[in-house]
Amino acid sequence: MIIVAQIITAFVALIHIYILWFEMFAWTTAGRKVFKNFPKDLFEPTKSMAANQGLYNGFLAAGLVWSFFISDITWSANIAIFFLGCVTVAGVYGAFSVSKKIFFVQSIPALLGIIFWCIVKFS
Repeated sequence: MIIVAQIITAFVALIHIYILWFEMFAWTTAGRKVFKNFPKDLFEPTKSMAANQGLYNGFLAAGLVWSFFISDITWSANIAIFFLGCVTVAGVYGAFSVSKKIFFVQSIPALLGIIFWCIVKFS
C-alpha cells in the first residue's frame, strides 16, 4: 500500500509542479488553453496575480516532495496527508469559485492519496 500512496502523492506533486509552471511562466500561452472561459484580454493584466498563485502551488508540491525525504514512515505519512489535505481544500474552493473541473483534477487525486496514506498509517 505504501507504494500506491507514494505514487499518488508523486502524481499530485507533479500536477502542482505543472500548475506552478503554467501560472508562473506560461500564463499568457498555456494558461489560455487551460482556462478557456477566462477572457483572453485579461491574461496579460493578470500575469503577476497568476504567478503568485503558481508560487502557492509550488509550495504544495514542495511539501508533497518533502514527504519522500522523511525516513520515518509515520511522519512521512503525516506530512503527505497534511499537504494532500491542503490540495483537497484548494480544489474544493476552486470548484466553487472557478470551475467544477478543478475538483476532479486536484481534489479527487489528493483524496485518494489521503485514503491510501491512512491505510498505511492505520493498518
